Amino acid sequence: GEDVKPFTPERTKEIVMSLQQPAVFCNMVGDWPAMHWNVKYLSSVLGGKTIRFRLGLKTLDLVPQFETRCSYVMATLEEFLAWCCGQPSCLSGPFNRYEYSKYWAYADYKYIARIFEEKSEMFQDIRWSDFGFPGRSGKESTLWIGSEGANTPCHLDSYGCNLVLQVQGRKRWHLFPPGDTSFLYPTRIPYEESSVFSKVNIANPDLKRFPKFRNTTPHIVTLSPGQVLLLPRHWWHYVESIDPLTVSINSWIELEADHQARVEEAITRTLVCAIKSAENPSDEDLWLNPTEVEATSHEVNLQYLNQAVSAYFKCQKGSMSEQVCSSSRTQQRRSNSCKRKREAGCEPESCSLLTHEFDFSTFKAEKLQKIPFGPHLIQVLPQPQETSSMGMVAVESDGRDLHENERGHFGKLHCTRKQLVMSNDCDMPVHSDSSPNDSQTALSTNDLLDCLVNPHVISVVAQLLLERMRV
Repeated sequence: GEDVKPFTPERTKEIVMSLQQPAVFCNMVGDWPAMHWNVKYLSSVLGGKTIRFRLGLKTLDLVPQFETRCSYVMATLEEFLAWCCGQPSCLSGPFNRYEYSKYWAYADYKYIARIFEEKSEMFQDIRWSDFGFPGRSGKESTLWIGSEGANTPCHLDSYGCNLVLQVQGRKRWHLFPPGDTSFLYPTRIPYEESSVFSKVNIANPDLKRFPKFRNTTPHIVTLSPGQVLLLPRHWWHYVESIDPLTVSINSWIELEADHQARVEEAITRTLVCAIKSAENPSDEDLWLNPTEVEATSHEVNLQYLNQAVSAYFKCQKGSMSEQVCSSSRTQQRRSNSCKRKREAGCEPESCSLLTHEFDFSTFKAEKLQKIPFGPHLIQVLPQPQETSSMGMVAVESDGRDLHENERGHFGKLHCTRKQLVMSNDCDMPVHSDSSPNDSQTALSTNDLLDCLVNPHVISVVAQLLLERMRV
């Protein structure tokens, strides 16, 4: 029958927790009430409630449009719809300064628990229990509403894996495996806990400044309504809306590796805040992402580091026994959507914020059945390098495994001003249009941080720190 899903919740959870490559689930959410959450419906539900929109230019620059480079307005969904449709009412509204043909708008990363705090019955419209996570609903999910061109800069998430439901319109995902990290020139400026950004504008890469980007293995997929993308841990992603209106819902699934990841993030925060706070600030140095409330003090950062280390060992000890941490599961679910710790108010004070919901120790790899790829679970495959920049893999709603490439180009590969480039493995600095020995070349604080808080370096520091605490 039509109500029978292709995978049981238990089997789906096995796939989610074991698959280390991106894939698209089809025919799993057709009966979810959340599939009616288009912009017009959400506008009628929220009425005059205002939410913050991030606005960026549609023109392609060689530099990523980080959140620090965007504009922001508070507006209702009705005003957003009027702006997208070109209605006269938007001429005097909050979007009046932004011409639709030149700008995109994105209500990104909105906690459903906050937006619908007075309409909690809507939480049940999202049923992650079908994916093997009972009790997880809209309360542990986030909402994304965008216009055509709205995008998220290329980054990886420090915590968990990601399940993304596409509700309205289509989004194109440019994905890169964890092994491509050094080719994507990672940076922690702008700083945001749990997000490692790439210096490369994936839509218009500057191959002169970032030549190693040629070595990446892009996986590109277009997600359509009714499909759910599984994004495994530490996969890089650049996401763009390709239809006039898009609505997505996602939820982050906790993993055992998050224990150490929180320690690594605490080390990174301590170093970035200490070094940047010691520098004379300038108006152009927007190093703190808007999602971060403030540059926390060294004392506060050390407290957080100690709490993360304490929680790490508490949960490690608890993993020896099935009983330890079981009483924390309810609190765990309440906090499991908190990718951005400061915004969501999460602190690693107890094991409940760090434990994973799936006991991997009971899940023998050799007993895993072969991943059932087919019409209901479609692999996202790597793309040929010559078409990867603007390519596309289309996953059709009928579940057929179709792969189509659109030929594109890399754009102009020149720099408009002299800029210092540091490679990720901290080699000799390379100037974009002069020799390394040019007298004008000088290392900046951000160059130092790019090497000092490189994910590989921080991982080693965290292991050394944890080993010291064991002794």
